[in-house]
Amino acid sequence: MIVMGILNVTPDSFADGGRHNNLDAAVKRGLEMLTEGVDIIDIGGESTKPGVERVSEIEELARVIPVITELAKHGARMSIDTMRASTASAAVAAGAAIINDVSSGLADPEMLPTAGALGVPYIAMHWRGHSKDMNSRAVYDDVVKDVISELQERISAALDAGISKDHLIIDPGIGFAKDAHHNWEIIDSIEDFVAMGYPVLIGASRKRFLGGDNPDSREAATIELTKRLSTSGIWGVRVHSVKPHKEVLGA
Repeated sequence: MIVMGILNVTPDSFADGGRHNNLDAAVKRGLEMLTEGVDIIDIGGESTKPGVERVSEIEELARVIPVITELAKHGARMSIDTMRASTASAAVAAGAAIINDVSSGLADPEMLPTAGALGVPYIAMHWRGHSKDMNSRAVYDDVVKDVISELQERISAALDAGISKDHLIIDPGIGFAKDAHHNWEIIDSIEDFVAMGYPVLIGASRKRFLGGDNPDSREAATIELTKRLSTSGIWGVRVHSVKPHKEVLGA
């Protein structure tokens, strides 16, 4: 199971906003992740925490492209965490190898055809709308069945847009338009997502449903969740700290 390390080059991400919000700090953290054995560094320039407003394309590019360019010199395998096709294209040109799109192409109609043309792996996450109002969309008849059904729609759209089946990775979108009990129901049924036939990524790191008064206090619970998921057949976990997760996986 791979460990994807989160590198938010933002002032306002929920768990680490501001910690790596300049080129030097972000590159330093990226290099630390490499020494800790990270498999993929996921670089994002736009917070997706609940309620947050979007940043401009210009601002997003200014945040992420210099970091990707610098870390590429050190051989880092990187994904670009973006909902914009233009940012994805620029990031791949700068050295990113994977597109991680929390909107599964719904935020930008050019994303899926762009990912198909670029020929890189594409992570499609379950998504029901932008962070500003996503909490109001956490309404399900059966969260597991509904999320699988909506993911299947995005898989079909991705395939139709030219993304190859062996380049698709899916993510059930823990914390996105989901209440705490929804998140746990998905985790309890994770084998149903694995059975869809695509690599599955889980991004639950330090999120509120894990308990604790603040994001840092949820790290122990995040590590325990990685341990639990290690036997589930998923492809990877997306986490803020790298070393303890590699250790719990025996890597």
